[in-house]
Amino acid sequence: MADAKVIPFDDDRSRVGGSSRAARRRSSAGVGRAQGPVTAPAVGTAAVSALPGRQDVPRPQEGSGAEGSGAEEPGAERPGWPAPDDGRAGWERRLAGGLAFLRRRVTGEYDVDEFGYDEELTDQVLMSLLRPVYEKYFRVEVKGIENIPSEGGALIVSNHSGTLPLDGLMLQVAVHDNHPADRHLRLLAADLVFMLPVVNELARKAGHTLACSEDAERLLRRGEVVGVMPEGFKGIGKPFGERYKLQRFGRGGFVSTALRAGVPIVPCSIVGAEEIYPMIGNSKTLARLLGFPYFPITPTFPWLGPLGAVPLPTKWTIQFGEPISTSGYPLEAAEDPMLMFNLTDQVREQIQHTLYKLLVQRRSVFF
Repeated sequence: MADAKVIPFDDDRSRVGGSSRAARRRSSAGVGRAQGPVTAPAVGTAAVSALPGRQDVPRPQEGSGAEGSGAEEPGAERPGWPAPDDGRAGWERRLAGGLAFLRRRVTGEYDVDEFGYDEELTDQVLMSLLRPVYEKYFRVEVKGIENIPSEGGALIVSNHSGTLPLDGLMLQVAVHDNHPADRHLRLLAADLVFMLPVVNELARKAGHTLACSEDAERLLRRGEVVGVMPEGFKGIGKPFGERYKLQRFGRGGFVSTALRAGVPIVPCSIVGAEEIYPMIGNSKTLARLLGFPYFPITPTFPWLGPLGAVPLPTKWTIQFGEPISTSGYPLEAAEDPMLMFNLTDQVREQIQHTLYKLLVQRRSVFF
């Protein structure tokens, strides 16, 4: 098997595939939706001739049976209308595309960047696997997607919850499928993600990278949309009784990174993830033995075995808040601890306020 080609990080791949997805959306919205003929009531010849802008069209020959009846000869195609399709052509194209995809996978003729991000695999496989969970199971509603810039770098800062990091995956699908500029979200993940077999490889392929300021700044300067969840394990592993109460946001490292890269910070609030695995206990002994930060105990896990690992089908809402600009600060502002504290607190308060507002508006956990 040939090795995959590595694209230098300076090459612009942020828009690769985006234009094609936008074209497909435009095609599905307009192209191929031919409008049927408008039938007008019969009027006299003189009245028709007097209509403004009328253009003479050839009349059917007498005896053809088409005049006045609207009938057409069997098999006749109207100008501008697509030819009848029994679906075979569509399936053939899909099959050909799938075989071409498999050939590129086998021969290694696909591109990855220096972080291991495989855009083709993410778009065609990983997003396709996550999309039914996003649309049908959690029924995610997205608000404020326009607050993510259409171009250039941006740092999305979100709350973190749910015992397992499904909120990060749903956030990635939300940006991928809803942003009008077809932007991709590059998530910063904890060290544990890259220590687990299989998960490590999939995370790299999906565009995730280590949660360190160096990698984050390089992605932001590259013009990527980067996502970070500053609560970390403190947020995702908190007990159910503390749901929707934000934990500490660390020492403001994400703010310093945004200031150095000169990109806006977009606060993001996620409602619905807290209830998928109600964590009622934490087995610290098992957590130490397995090397995990916590070992959750829920009403269904570990009592029901693997079945207890199925999340509850809660209704999710993801809201992106108004971006906080960092362009007006001097270069040395990234080293000012007081400014770091103030901006971190501002982002945290905005996320917390939006969480409370969404909870008040929510009708039910599951609807």
